[in-house]
Amino acid sequence: MTSLLLHPGLLLVAGGLLVAVLRGRTRAAVILLLPLLALWLVWQALDPAAAVTVQFLEHTLRPLAPESLSRLFATIFAIMAFGGGLYALNQASRLEVPAAFVYAGSAIGAAMAGDLITLFVFWELMAIGSTLVLWSSGASRASFRYLMVHLFGGVLLMAGIAGHVAATGSVEFARMALDTPWHWLMLAGFLVNAGAPPLSAWLPDAYPEASWSGMVFLSAFTTKTAVYVLLRGFPGNEILIWIGVFMIFYGIIYALLENDMRRILAYSIVNQVGFMVTGAGIGTEMAVSGAAAHAFTHIIYKALLLMSAGSVLYMTGKRKCTDLGGLFQSMPVTCICGIIGALAISAFPLTSGFVSKSMVAQAAADQHLLWIWLALAAASAGVFLHAGIKFPWFVFFQKDSGLRPPDPPANMRAAMILFAVLCIVIGVWPEPLYRLLPHATGYEPYTAAHVLNQLQLLLFSGLAFFVMLDYLKRTLTITLDTDWFYRVLAPALWRALCAACSVLRRSLTAASVGGAGVAERLQRCFGPAGLLGRTWSTGATALWMMVLLLAYLVTYLS
Repeated sequence: MTSLLLHPGLLLVAGGLLVAVLRGRTRAAVILLLPLLALWLVWQALDPAAAVTVQFLEHTLRPLAPESLSRLFATIFAIMAFGGGLYALNQASRLEVPAAFVYAGSAIGAAMAGDLITLFVFWELMAIGSTLVLWSSGASRASFRYLMVHLFGGVLLMAGIAGHVAATGSVEFARMALDTPWHWLMLAGFLVNAGAPPLSAWLPDAYPEASWSGMVFLSAFTTKTAVYVLLRGFPGNEILIWIGVFMIFYGIIYALLENDMRRILAYSIVNQVGFMVTGAGIGTEMAVSGAAAHAFTHIIYKALLLMSAGSVLYMTGKRKCTDLGGLFQSMPVTCICGIIGALAISAFPLTSGFVSKSMVAQAAADQHLLWIWLALAAASAGVFLHAGIKFPWFVFFQKDSGLRPPDPPANMRAAMILFAVLCIVIGVWPEPLYRLLPHATGYEPYTAAHVLNQLQLLLFSGLAFFVMLDYLKRTLTITLDTDWFYRVLAPALWRALCAACSVLRRSLTAASVGGAGVAERLQRCFGPAGLLGRTWSTGATALWMMVLLLAYLVTYLS
């Protein structure tokens, strides 16, 4: 139990509850120190002697079972909690940061879980924390839809785990083949959190409705934890390749159509997670390490992009590209940091995205997956169009909107600068990141051919953007996604069904003959004062139970 108290995830969860009751400088200090302490504990847990086991029913649970892949994800989750906490120090909501720490701690707990039961507990706690982050911004309807989708995914995962444990008697979280319905259910539960089709729309539906700081937290944990469990539980399953490719182009197309800067970046999350899911599907050591490295760098540069967008929203109150432009004149720090994040997501040389995304493409080439390699190359150009150029151009450089807000407060600038520096340092010096990867690949990103090919791809993508600029200018439009089916179509069908039932009830009532109508008879029997509907005394209930039991015994023994 003492060792369990030093679990980095549980520490952050408990610390989040503590932050909720603190005030002033003490609260700010705890917000900054807790993630650093959790990060220190992550690295202390690398000692095999630090592993923790707990007996539950007839199973041995391993809530703290660190290995190389879990160490990588737990490390970046702790770093993200620190950066997000620094950025959100001046958040007025008293609930958001505590909920975000519960969320981040649960993600660390899921990454370090050695069994399926512990994984499921942290998985569901993560859903609760993220829902509270979203709900704290006042987006009650979006948070309700978000919760419903993730509860559905949790049910799929729980059913799969229960079936797996019943069939094998083991709760160990290890590599699994898609050879039973239970494993398919578990995979489906994981893919819901990854933002895979057909439920991809939950992410752009919910995340942009969070606060200016809430979306920074939301971008980091749910989808990347899903990538982690796919890399650990289902690497090498070909179906993940095609799901990942679909996610890549789905995200690109919808991001190009969007006018809302935060929805652009939300669709970009789906797009980037698609690269990681594709790597999980390829399943080689290079692919798994590439997907893990890309998840690490993606959390940093995506948080940086969302911090930049959040700063614009915080200072202007506007989020539509058609309402923005010319902000580079008064928000230089925000603009420069946004550009660095845009270059990193586009895999520009000397940025973090360049040293990670290319590993997945290299894994496809090594396996002679020509069409997948071509798709990834085309997708890299599409990423540069929608996130590398479109976001900074329409927000900071397009036709002047007349807005002249200053850069955000010092803590927000510090968080952006920290993550911008990380994007460049990892891009220039990737060896420390490569040493964290689960497999030693010996990959060298800075070859002449690779650098030249990537520069050609990005430069021609940029040329295409400005040549087609008139077609890419945003208008006040709304893009329909698959959430239309449960946001619009399903409620409409429910209302139509209720109306049809009302008509049927009226028809039956009108058609009833002799004495009281059918409805009145049912009311007398089952209504609040009816024989079967009214409240009975305890004695009468016990008497009827005895009569029914006696009747059952007589029937059974006769």
